[in-house]
Amino acid sequence: MQEPHHEPIRILLTGATGYVGGRLLPLLEESGNCIRCMSRRPESLRDVVAPDTETVYGDALDAPSLNKALKGVHTAYYLVHSMGSESDFEKTDRVAAELFAEACTAQDVKRIIYLGGLGNPDSNLSKHLRSRQEIGNILRTSSAAMIEFRASIIIGSGSLSFEMIRALVEQLPVMICPKWVNVMAQPIAIEDVLAYLLEAQNLPIGKTVVFEIGGPDQMSYGQIMQLYARLRGLRRWMIPVPFLTPYLSSLWLGLVTPLYARVGKKLIESLRNSTLISNNVADKYFTIEPRSAELAIARALVYEEQQYAQTRWSDAISSSGKMKSWGGVRFGSRLVDSRTQAVAASREAAFKPVRRIGGKTGWYYGSWLWRIRGFLDLLVGGVGVRRGRRDDDQLRPGDALDFWRVEQIEDGHLLRLRAEMKVPGRAWLEFEVNENNGVSTVRQTAIFDPVGVLGLAYWYALYPVHQFVFAGMLRNVCAAVKRKGDELEVDSAQTYSSRWPPEHW
Repeated sequence: MQEPHHEPIRILLTGATGYVGGRLLPLLEESGNCIRCMSRRPESLRDVVAPDTETVYGDALDAPSLNKALKGVHTAYYLVHSMGSESDFEKTDRVAAELFAEACTAQDVKRIIYLGGLGNPDSNLSKHLRSRQEIGNILRTSSAAMIEFRASIIIGSGSLSFEMIRALVEQLPVMICPKWVNVMAQPIAIEDVLAYLLEAQNLPIGKTVVFEIGGPDQMSYGQIMQLYARLRGLRRWMIPVPFLTPYLSSLWLGLVTPLYARVGKKLIESLRNSTLISNNVADKYFTIEPRSAELAIARALVYEEQQYAQTRWSDAISSSGKMKSWGGVRFGSRLVDSRTQAVAASREAAFKPVRRIGGKTGWYYGSWLWRIRGFLDLLVGGVGVRRGRRDDDQLRPGDALDFWRVEQIEDGHLLRLRAEMKVPGRAWLEFEVNENNGVSTVRQTAIFDPVGVLGLAYWYALYPVHQFVFAGMLRNVCAAVKRKGDELEVDSAQTYSSRWPPEHW
């Protein structure tokens, strides 16, 4: 049962650059309340939030910034964690929660809403699940009323557990399965998780309460994988083996899925615990009827491209800690090479070389390599680079650009190109420009969604070349912007092709 507020309240959203927080943000903005987002890089949010949404600096490990961010806040969403950290994530999360609870008390915050994990606290919980529940206990020490949700596996394109399942099923016709595939879970759709989080802001409860949430189906991870395979029209064979330890499983996952070993190990340790709902308290307070696992997976597949297009790779990477592995950052089911460089210019001026890329301008670095790649593409029946571009200066969605297609362009801010060359998977190249105090940051991101072992082999075989080409391309894009008096002038990219010849690298 909901009791809507008659007066707008100020809501603080932490974790707005994360998987759940990023999807919750637009829903909160539609609620009619005053929304404030806290981030270590608030400038990364300013181009995606609504005009009346406030963005502030805040670090969960910095008490003064927390107090400033929480000033005047009625309800705070706590959606941060450090699972991707190389350090002791339990200790880091514990300290962050303690500081947040103290700041909420100091600033007289009325309500905290937190998303944790299911699991019987009396059983031998993994470090990750134990930490998730410990954070809830710490937040309850605040003077604010606290609503804690505990969820099992979240189904949605981009969620860690679901992307692991998706990658395993898509890439392996025969799966060697450790014991965790038989562990029971109660999967819930990301849309239903968001609905619970949204309703919680108006829930007429003046005390601390824990809600266990999940879908109607209780299934093992193996059954979830078989369900996914059936919906995709795939036949998969699963062979159980008893000897795969969490460490060996994490290394194996690092080879055949997009999970890097550090997070994979933490995830595998969590999968040994059953995550089933033990009560139906949430049914008494919420109007939500969670979707079945089949419908949740079907929706994730249907909306995959839309959700992918909305994903901000730069935010996901920066908020994940040092998620480096040989071959680039791994996020979801995709491999990502992302890098930034600052330039003393306006956003519009810094975007001009980006807008002119390809065609007669070239690719700013190693253009001869791009031509060779285009020739090889022609040999295997691809489009090659001979298409050029419609206009030397202007682009619009749908334009052909050598062997790319313009998928999205926001002049002065964003250009996303989708590869149309022959590759064992799907590839994108994205440029994003943001300005802060007269300095623009250009982020260049190469994204690859590999298909099977051939796709992974393709990415890793070319990765050493990509390191030189992508680094040189970003450097020269930024060098192409020159300040001349009060005017900003864009130089020809050809200048930089000769300045850094191929033998330089």
